[in-house]
Amino acid sequence: MTIFNCHLRRLASNLMRQIYCSHHLSSKRYSSNINIMAANGIKLSWKITKEQINPIAEKLMEKVKAVYDSIGALSDDEVTYDNVVKAAADNASWFAVEVNNLHFLRNVSTDKDIRDTSVAATKKLSEFDVELSMRQDVFESYVALEKKEEFKTWKPEARRFVERMIKIGKRNGLHLPKDAQDKITAILKRMSDLSIDFSKNLNEENTVLEFTEEDLAGLPDDFIKNLEKSSEGKLKLTLKYPHVFPCMKKAINPETRKTVETAFNSRCLKENTPILEELVRLRHEKAQILDYKTHADFVLDMRMAKNQKNVAEFLVALTKKLQVLKKEELELFLEYKKKECEDHKYEYDGKINNWDLRYYMTMVEEKKYAVDQQQLKEYFPISVVTKGLLEIYQELLSLEFTEVPNPDVWHEDVPLYSVKDKKSGDLIGYFYLDLHPREGKYGHAACFGLQPGCLAPDGSRQLSVAAMVANFTKPTADQPSLLTHDEVETYFHEFGHVMHQICARADFAMFSGTNVERDFVEAPSQMLENWVWEKEPLTRMSSHYKDGSATR
Repeated sequence: MTIFNCHLRRLASNLMRQIYCSHHLSSKRYSSNINIMAANGIKLSWKITKEQINPIAEKLMEKVKAVYDSIGALSDDEVTYDNVVKAAADNASWFAVEVNNLHFLRNVSTDKDIRDTSVAATKKLSEFDVELSMRQDVFESYVALEKKEEFKTWKPEARRFVERMIKIGKRNGLHLPKDAQDKITAILKRMSDLSIDFSKNLNEENTVLEFTEEDLAGLPDDFIKNLEKSSEGKLKLTLKYPHVFPCMKKAINPETRKTVETAFNSRCLKENTPILEELVRLRHEKAQILDYKTHADFVLDMRMAKNQKNVAEFLVALTKKLQVLKKEELELFLEYKKKECEDHKYEYDGKINNWDLRYYMTMVEEKKYAVDQQQLKEYFPISVVTKGLLEIYQELLSLEFTEVPNPDVWHEDVPLYSVKDKKSGDLIGYFYLDLHPREGKYGHAACFGLQPGCLAPDGSRQLSVAAMVANFTKPTADQPSLLTHDEVETYFHEFGHVMHQICARADFAMFSGTNVERDFVEAPSQMLENWVWEKEPLTRMSSHYKDGSATR
């Protein structure tokens, strides 16, 4: 997945869209607050303190308001490409860096105070964003600009920028009466706060389950050995991926799997259930005000699929094609389950429950296809996978990666790489790799776009900067971090998003990197991840952590 969840994507892109202020202000902004650069061309800093976050956000809002006031004050006759579109595009580049810098901290900072302050600042910026997005005067400036005769002669991307701004304005109800706009404003602010709270709750979730060794029978010895113990001597299992997935795949006891599966899918149940319920209601209410039948219709209006009918037809057709395979696999799962229950004296209920699915899928791999994931992961130490992955991507895309020495990063385990175009030798971007879990960190695998690759005010190209965040098993005293093949696939997939961020060549920050239609954004990574199913790439990404032998 790419990171920006729907709230952060909207916040970053909406606030970028219509910024207009002098280049002097943006340059001064960096020198006074986040001028410590990790490497040439990076405008981010990971030395921001808790005390600096709110002042930075306040100054941002002050300057952006001036931008909107300038655009909104223009008469229909005064609007031009330069005083609206170019001015906005010039300054969107620096603004995107600053806002991303602030709210990325909530996902990766090791300091809970900084994470909490980042969350509060993100809420404040988001509410401010809603107010700006509802500026009728700014919306009318874009409408007037589109009517200009010279608009037809502009480059396609510039025309798309104006058309997109008008489309977004209408989706915010700026073509509707004032009372409808006021309702939408209130809804958007509330939805924003709820979305931020939802994500924060998940990031800070720290449930621990306790089991006996007998409860965890079937799990590998190295897994059991590395679990912490409670004061009563029980084994402690968290709800992080490196604990949950092995348990769901290998724990023999169905009650153990049920306990873990239920707890995992019930994370933040008390806190987040009312949030989801209110979000569903608010989304529907907003859709109705905007004359959409449902929230799904509202969303699909901006997607390639366009409408519910197309989505339903696609899903129904796909479901029909999979029925034969589903029947065959479920019959095999039940056959295995019946024998398993007989062997271990468990009650056989004649069905495959949610907590059974990964377990019997793993059993099929082992019995039918002779694939042992536990043995296989011994060939995928993360250092070898990383080296092979980087080499393959460099060859595929004709790039050159170089690790930056002593980089400015948010955690000592995070490396920074520069990216050059191999043919021209031009530096085109940077990427960070944050691969292991820790307390308070974003809990999934994702790519975060941090600095958009787009045109700078002087016509040069601003470098793109991205971060891949994952939660692969940590190394131990006895062995390195070992990846399952699924994790190798995830690694290849998410790094595909990183490459999309860095290699895209847009003029406007609004269209940079993975800022494409949401039902297209996964396509490049889904194609690129298929390399992990080919023999040659697998050989290059594998080496047994003990003897160095490759997969065969």
